[in-house]
Formats: sequence, C-alpha cells, structure tokens
Amino acid sequence: MYKEILLTVDREHEASWRISLPVALQQCKAFGARLHLLTVVHELGVGDVASFLPMDFDRQLLDKASRWLHETVAAQLPDGLQAQCVVGHGKVYAEILRVARETAADLIIMASHHPEVSDYLLGSNAAHVVRHAECSVLVVRQRRGA
Repeated sequence: MYKEILLTVDREHEASWRISLPVALQQCKAFGARLHLLTVVHELGVGDVASFLPMDFDRQLLDKASRWLHETVAAQLPDGLQAQCVVGHGKVYAEILRVARETAADLIIMASHHPEVSDYLLGSNAAHVVRHAECSVLVVRQRRGA
C-alpha cells in the first residue's frame, strides 16, 4: 500500500522520534517501502541579530543537522534498511509538505506532543500537515505519563 514513507524527526524532542521511528520501521517492513527521514532547521527570523552571526551561519546549522540526522537517527535503522536523509529549512509544516511532495510520499509519519493552549489558538505543525497533506498522515502520540 505505501511505497514512500516520510518520517519527520524533531531534534529538540528525542522522545518524539523514539516513539515514531519504530512505527515507521514497521510500516516500511510491512509494505517494502522506502524511508525518508526529515528534520527541519527553523528560520532564525532575527533581523538585526543576523548581522552579528558568521556569514555562513545558516549553512553551519544545516550541516550540523545533517550530521545529527545521519549519526543519531539513521544509525538506529536495522541492517539492510537505508533511508534518504533530508534537512529542511524554514517553517516546519511547510517543509514537511514540500518534502512530502518532492519524495512522492504516500505516508507521512510524525510524532505530536499533547496540545497546549497556544496550539489551540495557532495550531500545531501536526494539525497543519494533517489539514494540507496530499497523502495519508499518521500522527503518533506518547501516552500521558508514559
């Protein structure tokens, strides 16, 4: 059923990808699907502060995220399963949707935290992806207190 699976990986919340990675691996095994790992580097959006940063600061952040994705998450994959590692840059939900289109993903798997008050007002990344994705989306939640 699924041939191209996109797993989103949040570098700031290890517990989230630790619960969604096994789900992605299970789906890949069940369907013989190819796995794409995505992490997103947020835009700084800091205006004047950017003038104090090195010229290649964005490139350094992207390179660091790529190394982390390969060394930390891709290293967890079982023998014989390789994944395409992708680092996006910008708004998280927009990058997830962009990469899903570019990889022809037919399933996006992502973890989601339990909603906070600000999520009800602004919406979470998971909510944006679920509303706007052109493919199926599986949102994995950790049980409260687990």
